[in-house]
Amino acid sequence: MAKELERPSWEEYFMAITDLVAQRSTCTRRKVGAILVRDRRIIATGYNGAPSGIRHCLEVGCLRDQQAVPSGERHELCRGLHAEQNAIIQAALHGVSLQGSMLFCTNMPCSICSKMLINAGITKILYRSGYPDAMAAGMLAEAGVPLIQTTGG
Repeated sequence: MAKELERPSWEEYFMAITDLVAQRSTCTRRKVGAILVRDRRIIATGYNGAPSGIRHCLEVGCLRDQQAVPSGERHELCRGLHAEQNAIIQAALHGVSLQGSMLFCTNMPCSICSKMLINAGITKILYRSGYPDAMAAGMLAEAGVPLIQTTGG
């Protein structure tokens, strides 16, 4: 009898794909990937980087480094969009509702992304690491969106 091949769990599978998405990042500080999944199907992906048609940090340097902005502060001082934002935008461009979907992300969403995810109807967030954001965690908890740190993938 042939031994069954070990298969990754769904969580491991989606986190591994999220890692691959992160490799497209154009950020010089941190590579972040995000995927939105509903019914075990990927409905949108995103990675952090500058908007389409805009030179990215790999070409022009990091504005945040140039201005000595600490990680996790002053999100508006950046050429790039967060991976979660790009995933939401991708879904919007293609007319795909995110209601009832889950987010898999390499990093914990910041408070700005968390607000967007709550309003988009995300029901659960799984992430691997990242800077803790007490405001984001508090808002997600209040909205009833589980925020789960995982080692999957």
